Amino acid sequence: MKHIIVVGNGMVGYKFCEKFAEKSEAKNFKITVFGEEPRPAYDRVHLSEFFENQDAKALEMAPAEWYADNNIELITGERVCDIHRSKKTITTVSDQEFSYDYLVLATGSSAFVPPIKGVEKQGVFVYRTIEDLEGMLAYAAKLKEEKPNAKAAVLGGGLLGLEAGKAVKDMGLEPHIVEFANKLMPRQLDLRSSQVLQLKLESIGLNIHLSKATNQILGDKFITGMEFGEDDVLDVDMLVISAGIRPRDELGKTCGLDMGVRGGIVVNNKMQTSDENIYAIGEIALYNQMIYGLVAPGYDMAAVAVDQIIGKTETLMPEDIDMSTKLKLIGVDVASFGEPFMPASKGHSIIFENKTQYLYKRINVSHDGKRLLGGILVGDATDYNMLHQIYLNGMAIPEDPSQLILPASEGGASFGSVLDLPDTAQVCSCESVSKGDICCSLTEGESNNLSDVIEKTKATSGCGGCKPMVVDLVNETLKSLGKEVREVLCEHFNFNRQELYDLIKVNKVADYEEALNLFGEGHGCEICKPALASIFATITMETPNRQPGIQDTNDRFLANIQRNGTYSVVPRVAGGEITPDQLIVIGEVAKKYDLYTKITGGQRIDLFGAQIHELPMIWKELIDAGFESGHAYGKSLRTVKSCVGSTWCRYGMHESVTFAIDIENRYKGLRSPHKLKGGVSGCIRECAEARGKDFGLIAVDGGWNLYVCGNGGATPKHAILLAEQLDDETAVKYLDRFLMYYIRTAAPLMRTAPWLEKLEGGIEYLKQVVIEDSLGIAEELENEMQGLVNKYECEWKQAIENPEMMKRFKHFVNSDDTDDNLVFVPMREQKMPKAWS
Repeated sequence: MKHIIVVGNGMVGYKFCEKFAEKSEAKNFKITVFGEEPRPAYDRVHLSEFFENQDAKALEMAPAEWYADNNIELITGERVCDIHRSKKTITTVSDQEFSYDYLVLATGSSAFVPPIKGVEKQGVFVYRTIEDLEGMLAYAAKLKEEKPNAKAAVLGGGLLGLEAGKAVKDMGLEPHIVEFANKLMPRQLDLRSSQVLQLKLESIGLNIHLSKATNQILGDKFITGMEFGEDDVLDVDMLVISAGIRPRDELGKTCGLDMGVRGGIVVNNKMQTSDENIYAIGEIALYNQMIYGLVAPGYDMAAVAVDQIIGKTETLMPEDIDMSTKLKLIGVDVASFGEPFMPASKGHSIIFENKTQYLYKRINVSHDGKRLLGGILVGDATDYNMLHQIYLNGMAIPEDPSQLILPASEGGASFGSVLDLPDTAQVCSCESVSKGDICCSLTEGESNNLSDVIEKTKATSGCGGCKPMVVDLVNETLKSLGKEVREVLCEHFNFNRQELYDLIKVNKVADYEEALNLFGEGHGCEICKPALASIFATITMETPNRQPGIQDTNDRFLANIQRNGTYSVVPRVAGGEITPDQLIVIGEVAKKYDLYTKITGGQRIDLFGAQIHELPMIWKELIDAGFESGHAYGKSLRTVKSCVGSTWCRYGMHESVTFAIDIENRYKGLRSPHKLKGGVSGCIRECAEARGKDFGLIAVDGGWNLYVCGNGGATPKHAILLAEQLDDETAVKYLDRFLMYYIRTAAPLMRTAPWLEKLEGGIEYLKQVVIEDSLGIAEELENEMQGLVNKYECEWKQAIENPEMMKRFKHFVNSDDTDDNLVFVPMREQKMPKAWS
C-alpha cells in the first residue's frame, strides 16, 4: 500500500483529502496529514464569523472523526521541519520520521509583516488564525477596561484588512484602516469604485487613511500610535496587520525544490514540483509565475493532484485561472470578474454610479460591443453570478450593453432564466460544479431538493457566493419537471412563511413556543423568531411588547439602534403635517436630552443619541404632546409622504395632504414582511415621489391613479400602475386588498418590488386578484385589514404604562447604572457620537 503524506491541513489540504476519499482507488493508499495548528482544518474564508460566536467548531471543514472514518491519519499540533528527498522521508519538530511515496505540500501562506520599526510591541497582531483572533479578543477586552475610548488600526486596506476592520469595530474599538496605496482593495477595484466603497465604509463608522507609509510603531512596551511622517501621527492602542501574505515555502527551499524569485514552489500543470514525487497545491504553488490567493484555484489544484497520483494523468490544471470573486465586506457587496481593469485599446468601459446609494457598477465590453470582458460591482452585486456566466461562456449581450447594469427603472434588461445557461457553465467554482451537474442530479432522480443537490454536488459549500444561482437552478429545474417548489423558512420549520401564516391563523396559535411545538423542532433561531413575530403581528396586530424575546433588537426596544449603541426616536407625523406646538415639544425634548435632530426624507424628525434608559422618558413627553410611535424601527408602515396639494399649490388637483394623513393613520402599526412606504401626490408633477414607494397615489382628472411595488434602496424600482381614476373609497379598498395579499404571500424580508417580480403572472395577475377578485377573497382581505386597523395600539404608550415592560429599558440586567462609555463631540452645533467626528 502506497503512502501519501500531506503537509498542511488548511482548506486546500483538507480538500485534497476529501477528494481523495471519494475515489475508489483510495483503498490502495494510506494518507497521513500533518497540521501545525491544534485543530482540524477550518474555513478561513469565513474567519471573521468567529467574532460573532467565538465557536471554532462552527468553522470546521470536518471533525476529527471524519478523517478516521475515511482511513486518514490526522496529526495536529505537529510541524514538519525537513524533507529528505533522497530517502523519501520527512521529519517533524518532535524528531519523528515518516516515509512517503508521494508528498503533497499544502502549507498555504502566512501573514506578511512589513519590516517596520517597533512592530514587535505588545498590542500588535496579525489576522490569520483562530489563535490570532483569540489573542485580539483578549487584548481588546483588557484594553476597554482600562481605556473605554480605545482606538485600533488595521494596516492594509485589502480584502482581509477590511474584514479585520469589521472585527475591530465589533470588538467595540474605534476602527481605523491604514492603506499604503491611494485606494482600497487596490487589486480588485479601480479608483472610482474604491471611492464609493470608502464612502460606504465611512458611513458605517470606519475611518479610512490612504496613501500612508508607516515609518514606525510608537510606544515603549505597548503600542501607542503609528508614525507616517514627521508631523503625521495616528494615536492607536492596538494594531492588526493585514498587509498581504507570503507562501509558507520554507520546506521547498531547504530540500532544494525549484523556487520562484519572489517565493513559492514552482509547479507544472500536473501540480508536480521539480521532484515528480512531490506536489504543491494552494498558496505555496507558483503556477504560471503566479500565486493564486483564492480558494477556488486551490481546490482545483487539489483535484488535479489527486487524479495525477491515482493515475488519471489526463487531468491537468488549465492555463488560464479565473480570478473573479464576489465578496461581502462588512455588509457591503463587492465583486469583480474577468478583466476588471482594461485599457481603452482592448475595449470600452460602461459605468453606472450613484454615490448617494453607495453604488458603482462597471462593465468592460469588446470594441464591437458583442462580448462582455469583465467588470466591477460595489454596493449591489445581485447580478454578479449572471454577469460572470455571460463573461465565462461568451454569451450574447444586449445591443446596448449598458442595460446589463442599469436599474430596471432606467432601462435595465432582464437576464432571463438561469436555465438558458449552457450545461457546461461552471456555477460553483470552489467545487467545480457545472449547471449540468446540478440539473442532472434532479432530472435523473439522484436529488429531490436543494439539500440533496448540495450533498450530492457540494455546490455552495465553499465560499457560498454561488448559492443564489444554485437555488434558482434547483427551483427552475423542479418547476420544469412539474414538481412543487417549496422554500422553507429555516431548519426549525419545514414550511414557508405563507404556509406558517395559514397554520397559525387557522389553528389560532397564540405564541412562538406553541408554534414551535406544533409545527417545528429544535429551539428556533434568529431567522424564524422575527419571521413568526411578524406573522403574529399581521394576524392579530399584537405589538412587539407581547413577545419581546422573539423580536430583533430594534423591535424589542421600539427604537432604531445606531452604530454607537444609542437609539433614535421617530414620532409619527402623518402626511408630514405638524402643528407649531408639536414642533416646539420636539425641540424641547431634543434640548432636554441633548439629541441630534434631522429632518428625514419621509417628512418627519429623527431624534438621535438617546440612551436606552432615556427612551421611556422621551416617549412619555412626546405622547403627552399627542405623538405616537412612528415605527421607524419596524417592518411596518413607515410614512405616507405628501405634497401640499390643492390646499396651497396652484397646480394641485386634489387635497393630497388630508388623503395622505387618512391613509397613514389607517395603516399605522401594520406589520408586514418588510417595511412599507407610501406617497400621495396632488398632481402629475409628483412632488411626493409616489412612484418610488411601495404604494403611491397620484391625482389626475377623475380621481387617483394607484401605483404599487416601487422601492428605493440599492436596486430602485418604479412603482407600476395598478388602477386609474379611483375615488377615495375605491383607492383605499384596493390598497387594503393589495397590502393584505402581500402580507399573506411574501417571503420574510421581501419588499414589494421583488415580491411582484416573483409573483407568477406579475402585475396582470395582481390586477386580477385585487380588482377583479379572481380568487374570491377580496371581501376577506378587506375584513382582515379592517380588523387590524381596529386593533391598533401605540406600543410606546403600552410600554410606559406597564412596569413589567419597563424593566427592558436598562443598560445592565443587574444594575440601574447608565453606560458611561458613550462619548459625544460637538459638530455643526449638535452633539455627535465620537466615531462620527
